[in-house]
Amino acid sequence: MSPEPTAAAFQEELAGLASPEQRQKYTSYFPDDESFIGVRMGDVFALAGRSLAMPVDQIEELLESPVHEARSGACSIMGRAAQHRKVAAARHRELYDLYLRRHDRIDSWDLVDLGAHQVVGSWLLNKPRDPLDALAASSFWPERRSAIVATAAFIRHGETADTLRLARILLHDRNDFVQKGTGWMLRYAGDIDRGALLGFLDENAADMPRVMLRYSIEKLDQPVRAGYLAAARM
Repeated sequence: MSPEPTAAAFQEELAGLASPEQRQKYTSYFPDDESFIGVRMGDVFALAGRSLAMPVDQIEELLESPVHEARSGACSIMGRAAQHRKVAAARHRELYDLYLRRHDRIDSWDLVDLGAHQVVGSWLLNKPRDPLDALAASSFWPERRSAIVATAAFIRHGETADTLRLARILLHDRNDFVQKGTGWMLRYAGDIDRGALLGFLDENAADMPRVMLRYSIEKLDQPVRAGYLAAARM
């Protein structure tokens, strides 16, 4: 029987995979983040895949790490464990509670995207969606991004109403990463229900931040995109 995965063992293996060359590559994507040690994300995710049984207290220890790849690993473990076909409800609830309780450590767009829809959205599929409204009202922008990105779980099941509702709440958000996340989810909703996306854009395109609009119309035909961009300039 394999030993239970621990945060210490995870971090020790991470350290052995780090390289100065990879650390330098991260500076182009995250120029203000000095927390990377230089481990390829493919290696982080492979290690996370071997650690899906890690107890919640150990995952939280990874979240406490100052090393970005350790926190990426924690979020990857949470996301993949929550979506495992054999995940027990009690395990999923533990992961959901940890994600929300320690959102202070899930503080960048890439960490949010590893767990928001996988952990939070999938947990709320058959439950009230009020927790997302609380996240959308947060003063902490990663929580607001979590609110909208979590709706990807609903979109995957053919539901777009909560995505559109939260997009209206976040319509005037000033944070670039929230704007991009909202535009991304609107575009994804359009894959499922083009009419719903077009209706939203007809109502709101003129008031949307430019980056949000551009992300949301990316898959529309060029003349349609041009029309919405022109309307936004008026």
